[in-house]
Amino acid sequence: MKLLDDARPVYRRVVESFLSKFFPSGYPYSVNEGYLRYTQFRALQHFSSAALSVLSTQSLLFAAGLRPTPAQATAVSWILKDGMQHVGKLICSNLGARMDSEPKRWRILADVLYDLGTGLEVLSPLCPHLFLEVAGLGNFAKGMAVVAARATRLPIYSSFAKEGNLSDLFAKGEAISTLFNVLGLGVGIHLASTFCSSMQGKLVAGPLLSIVHVCCVVEEMRATPVNTLNPQRTAMIVADFVKTGKISSPADLRYHEDLLFPGRLIEDAGNVKVGQDLHRAVRPSKLRELKEIFPEEKFILSPGNRWTDLVLEQNASGEDALRAWLVAAYALSMKKSSHESTFVTLQDAYAKMNSVFDPFLSELQAKGWYTDRFLDGTGSRFSW
Repeated sequence: MKLLDDARPVYRRVVESFLSKFFPSGYPYSVNEGYLRYTQFRALQHFSSAALSVLSTQSLLFAAGLRPTPAQATAVSWILKDGMQHVGKLICSNLGARMDSEPKRWRILADVLYDLGTGLEVLSPLCPHLFLEVAGLGNFAKGMAVVAARATRLPIYSSFAKEGNLSDLFAKGEAISTLFNVLGLGVGIHLASTFCSSMQGKLVAGPLLSIVHVCCVVEEMRATPVNTLNPQRTAMIVADFVKTGKISSPADLRYHEDLLFPGRLIEDAGNVKVGQDLHRAVRPSKLRELKEIFPEEKFILSPGNRWTDLVLEQNASGEDALRAWLVAAYALSMKKSSHESTFVTLQDAYAKMNSVFDPFLSELQAKGWYTDRFLDGTGSRFSW
């Protein structure tokens, strides 16, 4: 929602800005009872933990013989470990809706950011006079990586939970991660004391390990059958259905997803682009006509020369997005073989969609797709 003339008091705007940044969208109606109390104690937990970490840092440096003053220990802990890393976390936390829409892409980006931050730390001995700047920037990148990795972990594990066994999957995944982290630490210690004892060795081994790391994450994400509907997966489902009459399962589509550039247009799915502002996607003179073509629907389709704009109503679900995408796909197919006007073509496409949608949706759900929500990231929606 865009406010063109905000007449609210300043304190109200500050409070609502805070809520929008630190609480889920739609709060308090989008969460169950007890969430506020849970959040209050969680905040106090992290506050006390951060204070304790400063004391532990001071004690470790003291045990290592560095004899820091309390002010020095606090500055090092805050600037290098907590300060810049927390700034990165705060910035990345505002991108949660995009992570819901594209968890695979953001999981890969998280590991790239983490390797970038680690690489800066590895290179810090080359510029000791810029130690605080380099280490701070490295922690900033790693802070963003931590938030993105944690935020995308749940939808990725959920895609494998076949029998409601999400906690078991999560626990076993953490066990495997812990085991191989320990093994990796052992190898890292061995490398640090042998081949990588010099800077030249680190410059060789570091990039190689980063390449292996990122390649493994890409293959992990390619193997993940995410079953939620976002723009790319919806377009792929519709394209396969229009071309072959068959419904693809999440496992069928996983190796065909574009993980780096998911916004590409798919012609067989109607070249649909979702998320534009309503006033940009549809001219006011055409809005009433389009609304009459799609009565009681929670979407507006506006065909253009290169693509078809789709704007969803505020409470539109995955089913509404599927209906709109099918109309767009049928309309583009009909347009190629007829010379009817755009509005007549849309009416014919809408009628055809209604004739096939119920069996299409039933089979889609039977294949394991979750159709209650449509995750369009930060796309704009409208409300009458």
